[in-house]
Amino acid sequence: MTTKQISIETIAANSSKAMDRIQESIFKTPLLPSMRYGSKLMFKAENFQETGSFKIRGALSKLTALAKEKNLDEVKFITASSGNHGIACSKASSILGASLTVVLPKTVAKIKLERIKGFGVQVLIEGDESGQAELYAQKLSKEKGYFYISPYNDLDVIAGQGTIGLELIEQMKNQSIDNLFVSIGGGGLISGISAVIKAHSPSTKIWGVSAINSCTLADSIKAGKMISTDHFETLADGCAGGVDEDTVTLPITQQTIDELIWCEENEIEKCFRDMAFEEHQIVEGSAALALAGFKQVEKRIGKQNSIVLLCGANIDIDLAKKLLA
Repeated sequence: MTTKQISIETIAANSSKAMDRIQESIFKTPLLPSMRYGSKLMFKAENFQETGSFKIRGALSKLTALAKEKNLDEVKFITASSGNHGIACSKASSILGASLTVVLPKTVAKIKLERIKGFGVQVLIEGDESGQAELYAQKLSKEKGYFYISPYNDLDVIAGQGTIGLELIEQMKNQSIDNLFVSIGGGGLISGISAVIKAHSPSTKIWGVSAINSCTLADSIKAGKMISTDHFETLADGCAGGVDEDTVTLPITQQTIDELIWCEENEIEKCFRDMAFEEHQIVEGSAALALAGFKQVEKRIGKQNSIVLLCGANIDIDLAKKLLA
């Protein structure tokens, strides 16, 4: 099956299968009403998920799918990450008894690096951003026989992230989901969630939100093909870095995203503070990014039912203190 033949219905069905495999090892995260906007804006709080982000869903989905085909303890796994996927794969490998090497860029947040090392996996630092770390991990995979697990360019990973959509449908069963705001990095998260939501609720508007400082996939969706872009430092570090030229997330998101939003750093920083002071939650920059997208268009959508996906909470303590000072 080629990527372009993969329907959103197939992805949704795969997410249901993934949920059966992983549900005992993840939290069903809460759907919380906004303290500022009330129940017309809800937060899907993956910041309270195991490992501090949604990424554990995709990591467990991939490894549990592979466990049906081979003995995991006979395979050397390698992955690359800006941090959260590395934490998730480290946790998943510890649960399932797999050997793992994690390649991280030089820009990895200190708290994410420390958590990964805490699982006892091998850690390699390579590249100035996550895309370069991915290329290095892929190179080692070919040269040394590792099995590479992509953070986003993998249908099992995408199916795992789509389990969030299944939870949303259940949690909002008596209400319509008019708008869903999801931050974009490599696109694994928004591919999975948007496919599941569109399969069940085609009228839901999917908003893809990118940091203007690092927005390869969003710019590629706009261009209609994969393009290269420059990457600059962003508070939304979990969404930063290059994307595989052959990523499956491009054709998926071309089907499912209704509108794209690009956010400046000052918007992301303000929303980080708003989450802390108005919503009483400390999140990471990539989660604040999704809220920044909502705030750009809140006047357009009025009193429709909207959900902002809070993708994680793994932010360095010193950085959080600086932003909140």
